[in-house]
Amino acid sequence: MKLNYYQERWQDLKDGANPDLIESLSKRVASRFIDRYYYSDEYNRELIHLLCEMATHFEDDSLNQIAARTLFGTVIERLCDDFEELQTETYNRLICQVVNFLCQLPEGSDIESELYSFHLRTEEQLYQRIESIRLTPDRRLPANVHPKKILILSRVTIGADVAITSVICQRVAQFYPQAQVVVVGNAKLKQIFADESNIQVHELNYARRGGLLEKFQAWLQLLAEVRALIAHLSPAEFLILDPDSRLTQLGVLPLVPLQNYRFFNSRSKKGSSKQASMAQLTNLWLDNILGTKDFRYPKVWAGNSNLQAVEKFRSVADTDGDRTFITINLGVGGNERKRVPGSFEQNLLVTLLQDSNTSVLLDLGAGDAERAQTSALLQAAEEAGITTAETAFSQIQQVDTDARLIGVECSIGEIFALISKSDEFIGYDSACQHIAAAEGIKTFTIFAGTNNVRFIRRWQACGQNTSEIIYVDTLSKDGYIDNEDIIATLMDFRTPD
Repeated sequence: MKLNYYQERWQDLKDGANPDLIESLSKRVASRFIDRYYYSDEYNRELIHLLCEMATHFEDDSLNQIAARTLFGTVIERLCDDFEELQTETYNRLICQVVNFLCQLPEGSDIESELYSFHLRTEEQLYQRIESIRLTPDRRLPANVHPKKILILSRVTIGADVAITSVICQRVAQFYPQAQVVVVGNAKLKQIFADESNIQVHELNYARRGGLLEKFQAWLQLLAEVRALIAHLSPAEFLILDPDSRLTQLGVLPLVPLQNYRFFNSRSKKGSSKQASMAQLTNLWLDNILGTKDFRYPKVWAGNSNLQAVEKFRSVADTDGDRTFITINLGVGGNERKRVPGSFEQNLLVTLLQDSNTSVLLDLGAGDAERAQTSALLQAAEEAGITTAETAFSQIQQVDTDARLIGVECSIGEIFALISKSDEFIGYDSACQHIAAAEGIKTFTIFAGTNNVRFIRRWQACGQNTSEIIYVDTLSKDGYIDNEDIIATLMDFRTPD
């Protein structure tokens, strides 16, 4: 039996602490789980238990993180990205098993104690709670509820917070104008929910790349923060809206009594439109719980100083007002399957800049790998005879006005300002496409790295201006990728009707 083989290999590795061997074994275990699940709907508890053990065994956290990354990246994220009811139920079962495993560890005693305070003493009770929430139709909020404070949990990633959380903020602020709206999440949210939004950001970090215990102990911190934020408020004076947040492991971990809590089942709600984007689904959920129909596009609120800096740059670089500025972000968040291979990016830039009235602002990216990628693109453009420049966002007004391809080092708030003052945005599936659409900028997304049609439809950008997808199959082994055809399709989309 394969399980015995994997367990034997794990026993051999326990004392060796070889990262490469740990990674290899964890990937094989995770793949075995997924293979059997897809083939026959088999849920193999022993394989999940083995991955949990590998993710918590070592004193060195970096070694534990190897199996934790595999568990989330290969198993959990795949279940979440399918947008099917069966996979959502399996996700809930898996997370409840992981929580139960952690509760048996000395380091997990606080998790167990807090679950007991919610009368959740067994894995089955935890599972039945989340399944009941998932399967129950959206409950309208009582008419006698007049909250003074509404806590909205972050979706953890900026793109999802633009597509989903910003919609929730707008709708509840309109429906409950006297309430204080608070988004609980990473400090980076302050760059898209600036002071002008009247939305308070309460900082709480979730370690997306942390270990297994660290990811679930974030719930303990969240629980403490929530209790502090609602102290001295009666049950009728606060609400918590959970948009399928990783902070609660997609609703599995409780925060408050259900009367004060509403959960957005973004992955597998029965009757949901197969074509709807996340922003559209979010509005439909809010129609149900608020009892009133309305629609809000995603929205972002930039800091005025960043916007003014870009406006001044454009006024100097485009004195005649006839130039087209395109902001491009080619980051893939570490998922190289989203990147179109070969010379696509270089050819795209050269093709766009054949128009002498076009300038491109290229986000230099985050991390060494992305910086190396964009530096190579700038060099290739120079060799093709295109005038280039490289600058930090704070120095953008000093850039040579003859430069037509400008690499810009920028934060999320700064790339937001570049996008909002551009005429178009082009990039891979990322936070930037949602920011661009929210700002009413023409948005063209090269969507690669998945063959899941539902996933693409759910995460399409939603805004009032043009938003198009150019799908590229980077997964099929026999698939031939014609870079020139992709670029030609993009250029066709850019041509006005």
